[in-house]
Amino acid sequence: MSQPRFNPFEGDLDRDTALAMLKDAVAGADDGELFFERRRSEGLMFDDGRLKTASYDASEGFGLRAVRGEVAGYAHSSQITESALRRAAETARLAVGDGGGTWADGPVATNRHLYTDEDPIAGATFSVKVETLREIDDFARILDKRVVQVSASISASIQEVEILRPEGTTVRDIRPMTRVNISVIVEQDGRRESGTAGGGGRVGLDGLIARSDWQAKTREALRVACVNLEAVPAPAGMMDVVLGPGWPGILLHEAIGHGLEGDFNRKGTSAFAGLMGQQIAAQGVTVLDDGTIPDRRGSITIDDEGTPSAKNTLIEDGVLVGYMQDRQNARLMGVQSTGNGRRESYAHIPMPRMTNTYMLGGNVAPGDIVADLKDGIYAVGFGGGQVDITNGKFVFSCTEAYRVQNGVVGAPVKGATLIGDGATALKHIRAIGNDPTLDPGMGNCGKAGQWVPVGVGQPTLMIGGLTVGGAAT
Repeated sequence: MSQPRFNPFEGDLDRDTALAMLKDAVAGADDGELFFERRRSEGLMFDDGRLKTASYDASEGFGLRAVRGEVAGYAHSSQITESALRRAAETARLAVGDGGGTWADGPVATNRHLYTDEDPIAGATFSVKVETLREIDDFARILDKRVVQVSASISASIQEVEILRPEGTTVRDIRPMTRVNISVIVEQDGRRESGTAGGGGRVGLDGLIARSDWQAKTREALRVACVNLEAVPAPAGMMDVVLGPGWPGILLHEAIGHGLEGDFNRKGTSAFAGLMGQQIAAQGVTVLDDGTIPDRRGSITIDDEGTPSAKNTLIEDGVLVGYMQDRQNARLMGVQSTGNGRRESYAHIPMPRMTNTYMLGGNVAPGDIVADLKDGIYAVGFGGGQVDITNGKFVFSCTEAYRVQNGVVGAPVKGATLIGDGATALKHIRAIGNDPTLDPGMGNCGKAGQWVPVGVGQPTLMIGGLTVGGAAT
């Protein structure tokens, strides 16, 4: 049974008292809000034929923020009480001082709803979830006798937020999230390789635990694992690379997306700082950040400051036309918030963050792009990576990649890493496919110790002159 809707004012704290203390905390400031949150999550992990872990977590609390210029006072508590709020208000007020602020207009309200408000944890019984995981394990082993280990997980959560503004307005959002993930290890002639598939979004569990869905994920995980059984050592050196559609957009997300967040550009620490209106990418490259796509993992009806999410163009035909902004950085840069003020929880201050960041498609058939690759790598799956936001330099490991010579896709390669920098990679995009695809819903983005769910996407791309790290041929 679903729990009653979150109401932060049903206990010790009433709304009028909270509003009065919030107004006092932001007196003389530029901006501020009171952010309430309740979050519940459940996770089940089935590993090697048995239920390994089952967890349920619940938390609630508030965060109070007062902003003046570049300074923000922030205090939070896991207790939604009058005494806790009073202490928080006094703390936030100390950071911004007295007087001198010019109050910013509040966010514009929206009646839009991008996803269900049903509790996905209650979408299936515990026993059904366990049995689904058991069936996934059995199915993978039946598919291929080389399977020696299967790990499968089901996760569901619901986040309820309520934002009280000093003007007296209140905005609310209920954010579900679900995901199914499957990993398979196969063994042949003493060699073991793995493959992973998964995804989800702001949807109920019913679709994800349907046999048609998890069987497709299981087959994909097995396919990747079997491909890697045949992989040869990756070549090393400077070469052209073709990136597959969808999830490989994580490379652009990291190498380019963070550099287009407002705070890094206001402070001049981004590789793209001061380049507004200039050609920073090859012609035909258009990149958007769009938090308005229904049911997507990175979508938000409103951001964590109460601003409605938006479909924001960042790069248009190779020209830098926009940054992602929260309210504070937007005000300091003389522009409007783009609905990208996000925070991990009530215990964290908001900052500019991506939602669903993707590149639009071009007009070239994917097969033609691969056929034009003379000597390089065709990378269709990515694992972990590292990025230096100040210069855009990145290192990404490939989980599925192939050697291509004279347009012919050859053997899969193992141990390939892609090394480069975002600013250069953008300019060296040589072909853009007509197959734009969003990832299956599995992205998480870290920044300043905070993690938020995101989406990525792109068409098939050819990028010239990336460094491929691997085993030299």
